[in-house]
Formats: sequence, C-alpha cells, structure tokens
Amino acid sequence: MKSKWGKSGKTRSVADNASAAAFLTWRIAQDALLDLEDEQYQTDSMSQRMDVIVEFVIFLAHIADRITYERMDVEERQEFVTVMVKHLARTHQASMEGIAGIKDYKEDFINLVNERMSDYADMPYEDGEPSFVMKRYLGTRVQAVMGEHYNKWIETQVLEINAPTAIKLLNKAIEDLYKPAF
Repeated sequence: MKSKWGKSGKTRSVADNASAAAFLTWRIAQDALLDLEDEQYQTDSMSQRMDVIVEFVIFLAHIADRITYERMDVEERQEFVTVMVKHLARTHQASMEGIAGIKDYKEDFINLVNERMSDYADMPYEDGEPSFVMKRYLGTRVQAVMGEHYNKWIETQVLEINAPTAIKLLNKAIEDLYKPAF
C-alpha cells in the first residue's frame, strides 16, 4: 500500500496528512475484512461487511489519535482527528449509498465514532502500543457484528492477528506521511 507522498520535500498541511491517513485507514480496514473472509469467517451481506469495516476504521482512527498525541500540539491533533473522521464519514456515506440507497449515513457514523472513541479512551495505550484490552474490545465489537456462528473464534482472530497487522500498517502509513516532519 502506497503511503508516501509523491514529491519529497514539499510541506503538507495537517489536513492533507489527515485525509491521506483516512484513505489509508479505510484501505487497511478493508484488508482486515478480506483477511477475515480468507480465514473462512463468512459475511452474509454487504451491510455486515460494512459494519466490520467500520469497527476497524474507528479502532484505527483512535490509534491514529493516540499516535498523533505524541507528535502534535493540541490544535494540530484536534484538526488531524477532525479532518480524518470527516473524511471517513464521507467515505462511509458513499459506500453505504451503494449498498443501501441514498440517505444520510454520516450522523449515525459520527455518533458511533464518538461512542467508540469514548470507550477506547478509557483503555491503556502504553509505549506506542494499544493494550490487550483495547485489541480485545475491537475483537468483541467485530464478534458482535459477525454473529453467533463465529462467537468462539473471531475475537481471538482479531485480537491476535488482524488488529496487530492493522496497527503495524497504520503506524507505517503515518510515519511515512510525516517522514519529512519527524
């Protein structure tokens, strides 16, 4: 996945980097879903697939917030997270329109982001890594979306394989986007 800017040396705004991070976050979440399906975790509808992607997207947006906490001042970080979530909401809107028809999906998405961000905010994040509790919570959320059939194994799959892979990709993406600045 390409995560570097084309022209080196050019200064990018916080909003530029946040939009790029949002695009990459969505791609990472899509890849996590595909990995689950490759491991025979069946999804039954496009809406269910989107719900899985959304859980990963929100988790990764929170991780991006935690990463930027150490790298930006308060105003820059707030701008980064706001622009990122707005970009993700637009992507979700466009995706849902293709799946379920035209209506406003952004408000529900933003409400879910706020709810999950609040949940994740209370969980430890130490030495640049999300805690077991944080990754397990993601697994629990994906498990709830996937349904009863996978209740025993999906949480472990997400906790041990999908979340660490997604986190690694997101860390690399953000590092690459900000390489000139850091």
